[in-house]
Amino acid sequence: MDTALKSNDGATYFQVGRKVLSVSAPLMGAMLGNLIMMLVDRICLARYSTDTLEASGPAIHTAMAIVTFFTGFAGFSRSCVAQAFGRSGQRQAAYQAALGILVGAALALILCLMAPLIEWIPSLSNRPPAITRLESQFLFWSAFFGAAMTLNMALSAYFSGIGRTRVTLVVGLIGQAVVIFMIVGLVFGKYGLPELGMRGSAIGTLIGTLTMTVCYVACMPREVWRDLGGLLFRRGRHIGGELIPRVRKGLAIGSSTGLTNLGSAAFVWIVAGLGAAGLAANNVNLTVNYLGGVPLIGLGIGCGVLCGNAIGEGDYPQVTRILFVTMGIELSYLAVISFLQIVTPLFLLNPFGLIDKGEEIQRVSVATVRVLWLYSLAFAFSMTGGMVLESFGLTRFLFLTRIVLMWAISIPTTYVLMTGHIGDASFLPTCWAVGSIFEGVIGAMYFWRIRMAVRHRQNGILLAQEAAL
Repeated sequence: MDTALKSNDGATYFQVGRKVLSVSAPLMGAMLGNLIMMLVDRICLARYSTDTLEASGPAIHTAMAIVTFFTGFAGFSRSCVAQAFGRSGQRQAAYQAALGILVGAALALILCLMAPLIEWIPSLSNRPPAITRLESQFLFWSAFFGAAMTLNMALSAYFSGIGRTRVTLVVGLIGQAVVIFMIVGLVFGKYGLPELGMRGSAIGTLIGTLTMTVCYVACMPREVWRDLGGLLFRRGRHIGGELIPRVRKGLAIGSSTGLTNLGSAAFVWIVAGLGAAGLAANNVNLTVNYLGGVPLIGLGIGCGVLCGNAIGEGDYPQVTRILFVTMGIELSYLAVISFLQIVTPLFLLNPFGLIDKGEEIQRVSVATVRVLWLYSLAFAFSMTGGMVLESFGLTRFLFLTRIVLMWAISIPTTYVLMTGHIGDASFLPTCWAVGSIFEGVIGAMYFWRIRMAVRHRQNGILLAQEAAL
């Protein structure tokens, strides 16, 4: 079904589950495609050379910490569209989408202009010059594929917000197929393409994301473009009053998302103090960790969309039902992944180059993957809770909780613990366990805030819209 299924007060948990899956399944498919794309990228870089394997972890995490600030900022449009659709239908949703596209295009331009600055970041580290040079190559091009991702996020917000998630699935799969083909070709010099190594990974990603942009533009209904034209040419003098509340809340979401991914990058930098074996083992395990987390993001987005529809309708009890059912589905998936991580770690690790690594790296990687289920569980609660809070427009709480618990407590704690085990790669599993505990606390805080928002029928997006009128 291509249109969102609106909630009813009398809906059973089974009916809510069908709604969640109908909206989330295509998003999960798109996330699975993203996962396959990331796995191919990491496998290619791991197989290309030892240097690209070592550089890939810091480079990719640094790039995504920056890019996800912009995509998170632009992605707030999804919650605005979802609430508008639940409250007033497709016409108002199109207008909210047009506002989001305007913001997304401006953010994409800013990110492109930042390319030289982003390229310079690896020079701040004390890693070997050969490694930082590879990181800089990737980071320069990441500004451009990040700009395309930012615009795609703004464009896809319309389809996700009204429940037409099959569009995002099809567009995503087309773009991901192009990315996979181009990464393999440009990293290794196959299919008549030049061999570019680390640089080829980023350029291949850029080509695929631009393909998705073209698809979204072609699929977008005319009323969205008509509204965008009206905003630019007929209401230019008054547009600031409508954009300021959205920009303020989008900035908080982008900051929270960026801080989350920057925290992941900081974790990679911190564990580098455990030695070359610890860093290599962590890079392998980062890829396996995607298996636990990335597919869940589709469910979290679907949950946020349905909650946004329900909030727009004023059906606050339905938010609790949707969240409860979504978590049940997520925990069922995690049970399977956790079993594989604990019982068959080599089955998961060997495809990412572990079989070719030394004995110490193999031993540390296996010990680490067996505690990754803790992080996956914590991530399920924090990610889904964050999506639902975003649908309420409670973005300030997201930002403050993340900056206090992650950056004021979790990251410093991990760093202090690491300094007592410099060069000891076997300490890596403990670092992951500590990070998981704090991520779980963040999730618990988010769920507490959701409960309060439902009880008091809060709606930060509605207040922002009223302020703009």
